Amino acid sequence: MSSSASETKPTLSSVVMGEVVQMHFTTVDYVIFAVLLVASAGIGLFYAFSGGRQRTTQEFLMADRSMSCLPVSLSLLATFQSAVAILGAPSEVYTFGTQYWFLGCSYFLGLLIPAHVFIPVFYRLRLSSAYEYLELRFNKTVRICGTITFIFQMVPVLLIYVMTGIDLWGAVLTMGLVCTLYTALGGLKAVIWTDVFQTVVMFAGQLAVIIVGASQAGGLAEVWRKAVNGSRIAGLDLNPDPLQRHTFWTLGVGGVFLMLALYGVNQAQVQRYLSSRTEKEAVMSCYVVFPCQQIVLCLGCLMGLVMFARYGEDSPLDKGYMVLYFVMDVFRNLPGLPGLFVACLFSGALSTISSAFNSLATVTMEDLIKPHFPNMTETKATFLSKGLALVYGLVCLAMAYIASIMGSVLQAAFSIFGMMGGPLLGLFCLGMFFPWANSVGAVVGLAAGLTMAFWVGIGSFVMRMSVISPGLPLNTTAPPLLDSTTTSALTSLVSTSTPKPTGVEALYSLSYMWYSAHNSTTVVVVGLLVSLLTGTSWSRGPHTSPTAPLRL
Repeated sequence: MSSSASETKPTLSSVVMGEVVQMHFTTVDYVIFAVLLVASAGIGLFYAFSGGRQRTTQEFLMADRSMSCLPVSLSLLATFQSAVAILGAPSEVYTFGTQYWFLGCSYFLGLLIPAHVFIPVFYRLRLSSAYEYLELRFNKTVRICGTITFIFQMVPVLLIYVMTGIDLWGAVLTMGLVCTLYTALGGLKAVIWTDVFQTVVMFAGQLAVIIVGASQAGGLAEVWRKAVNGSRIAGLDLNPDPLQRHTFWTLGVGGVFLMLALYGVNQAQVQRYLSSRTEKEAVMSCYVVFPCQQIVLCLGCLMGLVMFARYGEDSPLDKGYMVLYFVMDVFRNLPGLPGLFVACLFSGALSTISSAFNSLATVTMEDLIKPHFPNMTETKATFLSKGLALVYGLVCLAMAYIASIMGSVLQAAFSIFGMMGGPLLGLFCLGMFFPWANSVGAVVGLAAGLTMAFWVGIGSFVMRMSVISPGLPLNTTAPPLLDSTTTSALTSLVSTSTPKPTGVEALYSLSYMWYSAHNSTTVVVVGLLVSLLTGTSWSRGPHTSPTAPLRL
């Protein structure tokens, strides 16, 4: 760390995965940071005491199905644009180059398919939980299995803000309490509108870093020149090997399945589609989020190139902690901008956590409680929904404390998030596209997909831990420790000197970008085979053609 940075006046320290990066806050920085929290809480209070005052489950959980396209699209963007994404993408590009940018090729189909396949089915059925579809298509057992899988997928997201880089309990108390406040009081409307505000803050923070960093590096032309000389500008890699970590095929094709798992069947996103005023607005939100995703990806890549232009191959810190050090180094003499970037990180964390709280409260109420208490009054249901959001907030605080003591558990939790999306995608595809699939096939297929996901995920983790790699090649194979769409830069990779794996080791070495495709395909194949063996029966619910009249 530079002497000028270490001699600056003291302050808030950040802990990122056991490493300490000194962050130098002035009064202005604290004010900017406080404005973020106060504004987020204020939005929640506004919607708690305006309109219908969150007196019905439709208003609290579904925003009265009254949202327009723009706020829904920005909320879709913010939901999984976490603090880890803001830190991870630049580190990825700094370390491996711009090959990661080809992930943007997957966004087209990854958003087009949800817009014209999944949204029409969910919207026309007037669902509150995506897993209600599974009961209509199969039976209640499949619905409960899907719901429980989703809960275990989303709970690790509640730990995500530990990665924001601020002293742990300061982060827990501020983000946990503020997020719980506006989620429990303001409902989905508050969550969506705070997402809009926090998205603007995220863009502002990233742009500030890029503009100041590029200026200090000699301008964008100089940044590009150094990136080219340092072999960080990647061409089109058409290598079909699925074991290669990043190629056009792994990113552009494998990434489609990752996008479908996130934007097609994840309750946090489906809930936003269903809050739209009309089906057309819901579909348009997918179209609007497409260019926004491209901008986010480009900003992350550009920040990584600016980092490389500043430091070259000689990183002052481990790559996983690079972005925070870079930001504090760039902003050390610019009061207010460190606070803006920390607000940017907090915005990413808040948007992810609030989405987790709200979607978990929704599926718990709609899938696990209401079916057993069909005569529950609207007042009691709304009160219980708010209580569930509050309980998940308290669980979040407790889990964050546990994660601070057991850091490795945090990494395992994020891998769970990545592994469960594929099997859920496969389950919905089995129901929508294969009318002869039955409920037994659905349950067995989901179990097989989850088993395969954990087998490959844990096996690859163990294999990687058994290999000590002295260096990081620009393109090699590695499974993700964290959320597979955002955190590949934080993984340690197997050296290129290692012989190409064969047999089961080849399966463990599968590029993490293929995980969702592999696991969802397992669910469909096993589900269809079991359905054939147990006696196929044509579905009694909506399936193959979402544009055709739905049969209930």
